[in-house]
Order: sequence, then structure tokens, then C-alpha cells
Amino acid sequence: MAISLHLQFSLIPARLPQIRPSSLIRCGESEFDAKVFRHNFMRRKDYNRTGYGHKDQSLKRMGDKYASDNLMQKLKENGKEYRWGDVTLKLGEDYGFCWGVERSVRIAYEARHQFPDRTNWLTDEIIHNPTVNQTLGEMGVKIIPVKEGKKQYDLVAKGDVVVLSAFGAPVQEMMLLTQKNVEIVDTTCPWVAKVWHSVEKHKKAEYASIIHGKYAHEETIATASFAGTYLIVKNIKEATYLCDYILGGALDGSSSTKEAFLEKFKFAVSEGFDPDKDLERVGIANQTTMLKGETEEFGKLVENSMMRRYGVENISNHFISAKTTCDAAQARQDATLKLVDDKEVDLMLVIGGWNSSNTSSLQVIAEERGVSSYWIDSEKRIGPGNRITHKLMHGELVEKEEWVPKGPITIAITAGASTPDKDIEDILAKVFEIKRHQE
Repeated sequence: MAISLHLQFSLIPARLPQIRPSSLIRCGESEFDAKVFRHNFMRRKDYNRTGYGHKDQSLKRMGDKYASDNLMQKLKENGKEYRWGDVTLKLGEDYGFCWGVERSVRIAYEARHQFPDRTNWLTDEIIHNPTVNQTLGEMGVKIIPVKEGKKQYDLVAKGDVVVLSAFGAPVQEMMLLTQKNVEIVDTTCPWVAKVWHSVEKHKKAEYASIIHGKYAHEETIATASFAGTYLIVKNIKEATYLCDYILGGALDGSSSTKEAFLEKFKFAVSEGFDPDKDLERVGIANQTTMLKGETEEFGKLVENSMMRRYGVENISNHFISAKTTCDAAQARQDATLKLVDDKEVDLMLVIGGWNSSNTSSLQVIAEERGVSSYWIDSEKRIGPGNRITHKLMHGELVEKEEWVPKGPITIAITAGASTPDKDIEDILAKVFEIKRHQE
């Protein structure tokens, strides 16, 4: 496809709401097909998504850097429980590094090993974990910098290695890379690619994609780029507003105007989105790390609204849905639900990157059930003394003194899918240090 994308891509900021990933790109009179493009993209000789034959060596390096010394092993061997002095630890049945994250990081390690003398770039953070991203930086893997909201792809030179993060990359970035003559290393999580297939089906069948997600999140930006017409809805409150519009105000007696609707979702819709026309046929998709229960409630709310609007007998012509929540994210959510229901738990540690969506879902579970929970991304958030700086589910940063009480205490531990064992052990070591000073 012989078209210049310089102007097209310069208008697309990195992780900013103004992105228009689904804008149609035309070559002559034919409409650009993102699915066909990606199929051809993956067949390029300079494309790799499996690694370079250094799996064992890379996994060993990752283990040396991210594995726990012995505490996490003791927890696993003792049925996810461990007692140290008057501290009892309870670890979630599922926690931390998932298969998809391990795969993405491992492939990035392999690429660095395979091309030690070339400049290695990441399109975004490989995953949302500060320890892992810092380690890759120390290995010489650079994240493409952002200036005034634009990724500085002019820094990427012929022969460089460009790693697509676990969140995937928008179609426009893939198209630009085809012109750069670089080695492309794709670590996109297969669960994310599964959602892309869903929105492509919506597009082919002329359904608008209603995506349950965060419009500025890397994964949702990439997913939206494969959709045709789309609307991104963050939570149940926004979903209720959407359904109220579909029903003409039947949910709460109010009725939004088209102008008000488009203003509310101005950063979260495809170009030219028309709610009066595009909400007649909708398909549900989601950012894979959203709360499972909220996504299910979201889908049922939209489905029920479409049945009320068009009749139960006609629902198949107006609504489609498929399960696209990540199994690993779901397992960690289920494990966290069990922990918060444990009456012996005094407080919970939620461990994972502060920009990690799947970790934020775990914090939501704890807060909404009234458990004293502390979401931190590393041991650096603890101290000096018995102080902690933690994040709440809505993003507020809070400092608390004397957060670890004196006497016997039971601590539940949950961790997002991007969190290595070493992060958890380092944090627990700080807790033990606080308890020593209390004796």
C-alpha cells in the first residue's frame, strides 16, 4: 500500500484522548481493512512474536531478577498461608505474574539478547509494573519518548528493534513501522488480540462496538483502532447514561440531547459517531482487565435496554456479545473476593503498578467491601517508620501513619497480573521490619 502516513500519524497523540484510531484510511477508492493489514503485517520477514530461541536463558534471567528468595515459596508450600511472629499472611489463590505477562517480558528479553548491538525500543511500557520496566531500561531497552502528546518516532532509525508492548499497538503504529524498515517484535497478549477479533466481527456485521474500558488506556486505544464505529464506556454510571439515551430517558425520566451525549463522550467515540443512528445495532467488547462482574452487569444493562427498545423477538438483530475478559485477571479477582470475605483478615495489601488497570480492579473489590486495603506498587511506598503512601480506587494518593497495628495481625495479599514475586517479598520484608520495631 503506497501511501504516506506521516501526517496521519502525527495527528495521533500517545495515550491521549484525542486519538482517533478507527479513522478510515483509504487507498484509491478501496476502504482500508485493518484485519487484512494485520494478517499481512504478521507475515513480514522482519516480524517476530514467538522469540528467538533463547527462552530458557531469558526465563532464567527473569527468575534471577523477579523471583522471591524463599518467603513466597514458603507461602506456596503452606497452602498460601505463613506465620512470622504475630503476623499471619494469607496469599490469594491466584496472584501476580500471569502467563501472558511472562510471555511478553520473556520475548522482550530474547529480543535484547538477539540484537545486543542494535537500539531496542518499546512502543509503551511493556507492562504496568515499575520494576520490570526499570529492569528493561537498565538492559538498554528504551521507551519511545512522548513530546507534546506525540510519540517521537523520528528517533527510530533503520535497523532498530521495536517491541510492541503486551497491550498491543494501534493499527496506525503498525502501519508506520512497516515503512521504517525495523525489526518488529510483537509481545501483544493473546487475550487482547481476542478482543480485536470481536470488534472486527462487529465492524463486518455493521454493529457499533460498545467497549467497556478506559479510553486513554493503551489496550483500549489499540482495540478501538480495529473497530469500525465505537463508543468507549468506563463504568456502570456511564453505561446507565448510555442506556437512558437509547431508551429516550426511560431509566430515570430524563433525556439527554444528542449534543450533550457527544460532549460527554467526546474523547471516547469514533470520528463521526452519531448516537441516533449508531446505537441501533451494538456489540459488546471490553478492555480485558476490567472487573468481570462490572462487565457482565454492563452487558446485561445494554442488552435489556435494547430488548426494551426493539423487542425481545428482535434482539439478535440489535445486540451481540462475547466473553473477552482475561482469564488471568478474572482468576485474580475471584481470589481477591475470597480474601475479602475472610473474617480473620485485618488488612489487605494490593500490590501492582499504580497505572495497572487489572490491579485497580482488585483495589475496587477491597474498598467496596469495606476492607482496610493499601494499594502500593513497590516497597518504596513504605516508610520511613510505620508510614505508607498508597492509592485509592479513584486515583487519590493517601499517606497514613501507624498503618501496621501493634499485636497479632492477619494480612491478606493480592497482586495484579503484572506483579513479580520479588515485589511482593520486598514489601513483606518492610512489614516485618515494622513489626520488629514494635516489639
